[in-house]
Amino acid sequence: MSIVEKVKNSLGQQLENSLATAKEQGLISYEDIPNYVLEVPREETHGNFAANIAMLMAKEAKMSPRKIADIIVANIGQNEFVEKVEIAGPGFINFYLNNNWLYEGLKVVDDQDEKYGCSEYGKGKKIQVEFVSANPTGLLHMGNARGGALGDSLSNMLACAGYNVTKEFYINDAGKQIENFGKSLEARYLQELGQDVPFPEDGYHGVDIIDTVKTIIKDKKDSLVSLDTNERQAILVELGLKEKVNGIKEGLADFGVNYDIWFYESALHNSGAIKEVVELLQQKDLVYEQEGAMWFRSSKFNTDDKDEVLIRSNGVPTYFAADIAYHRDKFLRGFDQVVNIWGADHHGHVARMKGAMEAIGYDSDRLTVVLMQLVRLYRGEEIVRMSKRTGQYVTLSELIDEIGKDAARYFFTMRNPDTHLEFDLDLAKKNSNENPVFYVQYAHARICSILKMTGEELPKAKNANLSLLKEKAEIDLIRKIVDFPVEIVEGAKSLEPHVLTRYAHDLASTFHSFYNCCRVLSEDKALSTSRTALVNATRITLRNVLTILGVSAPERM
Repeated sequence: MSIVEKVKNSLGQQLENSLATAKEQGLISYEDIPNYVLEVPREETHGNFAANIAMLMAKEAKMSPRKIADIIVANIGQNEFVEKVEIAGPGFINFYLNNNWLYEGLKVVDDQDEKYGCSEYGKGKKIQVEFVSANPTGLLHMGNARGGALGDSLSNMLACAGYNVTKEFYINDAGKQIENFGKSLEARYLQELGQDVPFPEDGYHGVDIIDTVKTIIKDKKDSLVSLDTNERQAILVELGLKEKVNGIKEGLADFGVNYDIWFYESALHNSGAIKEVVELLQQKDLVYEQEGAMWFRSSKFNTDDKDEVLIRSNGVPTYFAADIAYHRDKFLRGFDQVVNIWGADHHGHVARMKGAMEAIGYDSDRLTVVLMQLVRLYRGEEIVRMSKRTGQYVTLSELIDEIGKDAARYFFTMRNPDTHLEFDLDLAKKNSNENPVFYVQYAHARICSILKMTGEELPKAKNANLSLLKEKAEIDLIRKIVDFPVEIVEGAKSLEPHVLTRYAHDLASTFHSFYNCCRVLSEDKALSTSRTALVNATRITLRNVLTILGVSAPERM
């Protein structure tokens, strides 16, 4: 338990004990204590924590909130961390703490080291995060890159919050796009071997298809020319998919993203999972036949009045049918919560999928979809256009080559996924404080430089006289450090990894303010020891938050 949670629990116990005492004395009457909130006030002058309990009890107690607050404060017991308690406004109870709680929080940082910030909040809960899941017919683009950074950082954050996390990539190796992929490969294969054949209009025009074919030709030469079209396309698709999926794996690994499971859509077709889920819906009388196709009564389960086709009139399952089977498989594997990171263009699919889960007997709240808006790249004031079909888009590997993995990952997680991201390539390459990732990494490098100057073994906070740390800049920095475990839990609850990029920037900024007004190494040995311990705790915290974000923490820059 973090020091913040420990203190809040202690304050909450004080409030409830005070009410129990007042009730025994006949000063107040109530049945149950409501679910109140202890939170950090917006204004520092209002204390460290404020409780709204008096306002929530007013109706049942038949007293004004202010009167209830007076009774609570008059009967409140002692607390080692509380300096004073005041009533504000209509009845807020404000707690003003001494610095001892911060010193206690600082002591655990170097003891926990790489584990600092982590908790058991989600212990015992299995959660699956599916992200990127790009069609294996082309190269990874900026939407995939944003999804990769968000999904991996979110997974790391959830794991740090105590969840049992599985990262999964869903490979769409079936359906119309694979047919087009096969036709595209066949046309390029024959063209590369000198045949004058037309290229399909709805094929994949990117140069990467030609590169894939050249790789195949190195191995197969012209041995596929004599085969009939269907057999040739089947072999080309098998070889092409293998090459493309390996390329995706390598590209994401270079981005610091590695998966636990690579799940192939074809496995759902081959195992009969799609047939099973359709039969399950039939048993529930949720499927009907019309014009030779099988339809799901999806309008019963969401606000969309439109039903959805499961099996086309030609007997081929739709993507939606496969997706229902896939999500059923997730829950059959025992995940308590399933999180999908999808592009915003899938917005209309969310309600349909949640409705389908409800239809087959699962709580739709166990499926959460994080929608991710588009990325717009800029170089200077010029927009860098993207077009997957024409091969003119900037790929993930090109982005990493230009600005590096660290800048890319940090920039992609700086904003709420639900907002459009304007990615300034020139800014991402700047070695100045204007560049957010440079600013944070430089703070870590500066700290490492300071610690090397001590020339001694770094002091443990528990062995330092932390009461010497009383300057505002020192207290602000300690407060920011002890907030870290809380930030992780809050980010995990809201599924928002950008909480941690904001925190990293705030921590770096708070450290820079401290550094500018507090000399770390001085003739006062005791003070130097205490400040060195504080600086080292900052290093650990900054390194840990960057690690969760998949960004390196350099010791020199």
